[in-house]
Amino acid sequence: MGLQQFERRLERLVEGAFAKAFRGELQPIELGRRLTREMDLNRTLSVRGFVVPNSYTVVLSHEDFERFRGFDDSLERNLADAAREHARTENYRFMGPVEVQITASEEAKRSTFAILSEVIESEEQLFGSLVLSDGHRIGIFEKPMTIGRLPECAVHLEDTNVSRRHAEIHVVEGAVYVVDLGSTNGTRVNGLPIGEHRLHDGEIITVGTTSMRFEAE
Repeated sequence: MGLQQFERRLERLVEGAFAKAFRGELQPIELGRRLTREMDLNRTLSVRGFVVPNSYTVVLSHEDFERFRGFDDSLERNLADAAREHARTENYRFMGPVEVQITASEEAKRSTFAILSEVIESEEQLFGSLVLSDGHRIGIFEKPMTIGRLPECAVHLEDTNVSRRHAEIHVVEGAVYVVDLGSTNGTRVNGLPIGEHRLHDGEIITVGTTSMRFEAE
């Protein structure tokens, strides 16, 4: 994917309401472009390919930080999504979950910013994530995790059409599987009912009336 095409993708992720709210001022797309450049400049070659930072701190002036207030949580999530998209495009690898934090500094001037990055290795290997409809992400690690209505489920859903223990996500030799646990209404992947299914990047899991997207590591 070329830079222009990626930037159009980034614009869809982080613009919209932002563009109207901050017309003529520092735009989120500028943060996204700088973040991807930060990834490219700080990649390191390992035996498994290029590794890039997974933790980013965006430092704004106090004036810009105040203008972003109210949008900052959404912007952080969208910038993290843009980083993951760029990593998939360039075949980069992360050593842990991607995190973006927006903060302010007395030293930063209006409409200028800095991005600090580092590699923070997770104690457990991350095999992917489940992305819920509200954008919330749940990391998938080696330990099996249950989807259901019970509060102790790793993916706890307030959906009356979901069984108490509806389905399970587990990892076998690096591959991620979803297994229906004999639920009342069944489990579907991309609209098709499954008993057990090996997940691939971008596939949609539906339990009850709730859908979530699987994103590979």
